[in-house]
Amino acid sequence: MSQFKKNGISPLLSEYTQPFSFEGRRDKKTYEGANVLGLLKGTEHPEKHIVISAHYDHVGVNNGEIYNGADDDASGTSAIIAIAEYLKNNPPKHSVIIAAFDAEEMGLRGAAHFLEANTIPKEQIALDINLDMVGRNDNNELYVVGTNLYKQLQPAITNLELPENFKLSVGHDGLDGKDNWVSSSDHGPFHRQEIPFLYFGVEDHKDYHKPTDDFEFIQPEFYAKAVAVIISVLERIDDLSF
Repeated sequence: MSQFKKNGISPLLSEYTQPFSFEGRRDKKTYEGANVLGLLKGTEHPEKHIVISAHYDHVGVNNGEIYNGADDDASGTSAIIAIAEYLKNNPPKHSVIIAAFDAEEMGLRGAAHFLEANTIPKEQIALDINLDMVGRNDNNELYVVGTNLYKQLQPAITNLELPENFKLSVGHDGLDGKDNWVSSSDHGPFHRQEIPFLYFGVEDHKDYHKPTDDFEFIQPEFYAKAVAVIISVLERIDDLSF
């Protein structure tokens, strides 16, 4: 929340947090969660909202080992704060909701609550841009999922100027034989409600969901390029009509 305040992001609700409770799928225990939600008002279309999301939870401690989740998904959470800082200096045309969702690892519960609670009326949400694992890839390859399902978003990535030694690939959308990521992260609940999405992420690496997913394995050059590319796509999205 301090980063939201620092970057001039107003609370979306009366406070930055949106508390919720849910029942665990396996143990049936009741858990408490809290989304962190901020708002940057659009200059031309304030009634239409682009949600930029990442989850700030991870799997916690297992067998005495701490799972820090540097890539999954501290990389996405830090990236949405960097994007907010950029938007503070480059105000968007559409309103932008910066959403740090909780309980993604327990079944996308924070994102689901955001929609189920009618936090913003569905018709006022243009799309969700979700970031989950954007901090490292040995092949310098970032995937974007969603344009094959929501073809109106294809102009946002067509002929996009990319940094040197960086690849933005389309796929993992259930149409190419690769692992299907359409419901793999917090964009899933949006897609289920037929709200368009773009999901940015890398393919699993050796430290995925292991206690070795630590900050020293984040690749700063790749990470900076990934965030820059996502901002470029966002700017194109912001120029579209919804």
